[in-house]
Amino acid sequence: MKSFIEFFSSVKLAIVLLIIITVSSTLGTFIPQMRSPEEYVARYGQLGNLLNGLQLTRLYKSWWFVFLLFLFALNIIVCTLKRLSPKLKKAFKPRIAIEEKEAAVLKIKEKLKNSLSLAVTKEGLKKELSSRHYRLRETEKENKTFLLARKRILGWFGADIVHLGLLTIIAGGIISGIGGFRRSLTFSEGSLLDVPRAEFKLRLEKFETEFYPNGAVKDWKSTLTVLEKDNPVLKKVVEVNHPLSYKGFVFYQSGYGWNWTNPSVEIWVKKKDDPSFLKKTELKLRQRVRLEGEDIDVAVLQFIPDFVIGEKGQITTRSLEPNNPAAFIEGWQAEEKIFSGWIFARFPDFDRIHSEKETDLAFELKNFKAGQYSVIQASRDPGVNFIWVGCTLTMVGLFFAFYWPTREIKAVLEEAQNKTGITLGGLATKSRDAFRSEFEKITTSLRRLK
Repeated sequence: MKSFIEFFSSVKLAIVLLIIITVSSTLGTFIPQMRSPEEYVARYGQLGNLLNGLQLTRLYKSWWFVFLLFLFALNIIVCTLKRLSPKLKKAFKPRIAIEEKEAAVLKIKEKLKNSLSLAVTKEGLKKELSSRHYRLRETEKENKTFLLARKRILGWFGADIVHLGLLTIIAGGIISGIGGFRRSLTFSEGSLLDVPRAEFKLRLEKFETEFYPNGAVKDWKSTLTVLEKDNPVLKKVVEVNHPLSYKGFVFYQSGYGWNWTNPSVEIWVKKKDDPSFLKKTELKLRQRVRLEGEDIDVAVLQFIPDFVIGEKGQITTRSLEPNNPAAFIEGWQAEEKIFSGWIFARFPDFDRIHSEKETDLAFELKNFKAGQYSVIQASRDPGVNFIWVGCTLTMVGLFFAFYWPTREIKAVLEEAQNKTGITLGGLATKSRDAFRSEFEKITTSLRRLK
């Protein structure tokens, strides 16, 4: 048992555990957390498999990280309990009667005599100490009077309050690691989704993207409604840095995108030999539309938001952002296909129309519309209140440890030959210069007693 206590109260163990936890947490800030295993493999290759295997992709929920927190908590508990008992005894059951030499060996000390009686001297000293907010204990032994004066006793327990705060933070971390979660929810306008581990649902009423004059995105706004048993109970506009909180769940605006499965495309039709000719046609994907005044039907068979030709010649999209929009169109006369090919919004002169039959028509991809979706990150952190309480306790403990140092004065009074001898000794855990100044004022006051 003794070896167990010695091991877990070791400062070296605390330092080693703290270093490992700090390094692990640092890794967790660089490695994106809680993504799918396939995403890590696609991003990091074989290293992704290693990260998944070591649970570095879900670090704060991994068994080994929780175990490290448990060991660190055990180290703090054993260390605190080992040192707490002597502190409690010193604070609440102090030894009052001391020898003169015990006071004389203190770094701050004074020895003096006056011609007053012991009773008058004692009352004068007690009055002076009480005026400076010292709490007094008194006893008598062998014709001597002993006084113990102390204040700011909580300063002794500053480190213990810090330890309690750290334990509370660790408890919050373990609770969050085991019971917390983060999940991305993808909404289209009007869609209703169940919130994981909750008894309510969310509906996206409206999604807006605001832009700066130069075209850069300024803000995303999602109007969300919380429903319980299909009844609306709360409605809020969620945007970046302005989340929705409800029953321990927090919903953040984390992204957006376009639903390109069924876009609306606007095509301008021109004639090469007639500059005044212009027909504007809006089409849905795979919808055949008759050109006004012509006997030709046009259809958009495919839309690519960010057109690129891959290494094997396949046509694909680099991203879901409309960086290089392109549409594949076909033209028909009755049931005869007369042309087909790609047209580009950014490069109208770079069309790739292949004509099966001679035509003087030219096509431009002028505009496109697609429904946007909103990505809302839902998170639940059941340990967050513990962490806030722990942080508060830690700050309080640091305040007591560094800015509320305990001060203690021991006095031995003895009457002999109608004079009273006084031996004073004092100590302070910190701010010794300030305490020395106070101690000197107390002794000066004693010398002036009449």
